[in-house]
Amino acid sequence: MVSFFEASLQDISVHHVGNPLQDERYALSDAPLALKDDIIPRLLMQYFLTPFEKTNEVYHLMHPGDDLHLNEIYHYCTDMFADESRFHELSQQIAKHLYSVSGHPKIKAGEVYIGYFSNIQIEGEQLDAVGIFKSETKETFLKVYPQEGGFGLDYEENAININKLDKGCLIINTQKEEGYKVVVIDQTNRSQEAVYWKDDFLKLKIRNDNFNQTNNTLSIYKNFVTQKLDDEFEMSKADKIDLLNRSMKYFKEKDTFELDEFTGEVLGNNEAIESFKNYKNQYEQEFETKIPDTFEISDNAVKKQARVYKSVLKLDKNFHIYIHGNKELIEKGFDDDKAMNYYKVYFKEEQ
Repeated sequence: MVSFFEASLQDISVHHVGNPLQDERYALSDAPLALKDDIIPRLLMQYFLTPFEKTNEVYHLMHPGDDLHLNEIYHYCTDMFADESRFHELSQQIAKHLYSVSGHPKIKAGEVYIGYFSNIQIEGEQLDAVGIFKSETKETFLKVYPQEGGFGLDYEENAININKLDKGCLIINTQKEEGYKVVVIDQTNRSQEAVYWKDDFLKLKIRNDNFNQTNNTLSIYKNFVTQKLDDEFEMSKADKIDLLNRSMKYFKEKDTFELDEFTGEVLGNNEAIESFKNYKNQYEQEFETKIPDTFEISDNAVKKQARVYKSVLKLDKNFHIYIHGNKELIEKGFDDDKAMNYYKVYFKEEQ
């Protein structure tokens, strides 16, 4: 999605942001970081930009009141794109804004890097971008070096691993009226306190393109099968896995999604079809994201969802059954003598 073969780092400022609930302060640098050789910029580019090579989702900045200028990051980046000489001053404002939304007690303090890049390539265009990155995780590194008669050993504490970016975003200077194109990384977002990066700091909404339409539809369908169907129908886990496999087969074989075709081929039950359409409408209303009934299927989104679509039937701690095809070849029963459930599986030969 994002490449940086011809990109360059024009400016970078570094600040420190603590957690106000932990009585920690922020510290702002007086001037941009001076890059005195070619090695540091190259390492910084690797640290900041490499994680974005595998991102597919593109977001826009937004504001709940629909006035983009009330989004702080939009405001500061717009001024930065208009007048790069104000870069450092505006980077200080960005750090202050991050501090103001870091109010959860579990949010870690860390360094914040604001960079101005040229020739970032996204979706075939080379554009300027503002990058905002935060390092929260520090590590200890061993250093081995030659010395007379052998080797010496030393260490570096509280160092940063340039292969592990904690949080980052790139605000790309295009589609300004829609809130710019934004790609985001949040490797430490494992619990609710960490959503502040996307929701409170950046205020993002996902772009409604074919990648996200495909991704959202598969997510909605998966949740519908695994969570909603039990409320209305009595289904075995094997039947649910079959429904998931049929949906994945549809998305892998088709170029275009058609809602009525999909529900007819995959669900095939009028009550279930109506229930799914209602479930999809509830999602659209809750997240204010309209998913059209027809769209081009994104292969990248299908590959992403295929990794989380489960086709494994777990039986106690003894057996796992992988179901990839015809569910008619597996039967469920109950053995009265053993007082246990069982599955009977039919096959022609062992592989």
